Amino acid sequence: MAHPLGQTLIVTAGCGWVQREGGPIEEIRPGDVVWFSPGEKDWHGATPTTAMTNIAIQEQLDGKAVDWMEKVSDELSQVISAREWF
Repeated sequence: MAHPLGQTLIVTAGCGWVQREGGPIEEIRPGDVVWFSPGEKDWHGATPTTAMTNIAIQEQLDGKAVDWMEKVSDELSQVISAREWF
């Protein structure tokens, strides 16, 4: 996904991962604040063994807050679980 005006994540509970296109998977924990630049392709979510909750803040541009990318396949989901993507 990408956000036309960027996105801020505030992790409130659990443990998760974020990854920017071309970058490493990073672990995020409660209290972490993550900024994604406008148009930056990224993904974020819980780990395979731990739930995560977060507050996501983004503004709309022309009525749109997110550009969804390709659907995550079962195969890609397994790759993410192995900590590799982009």
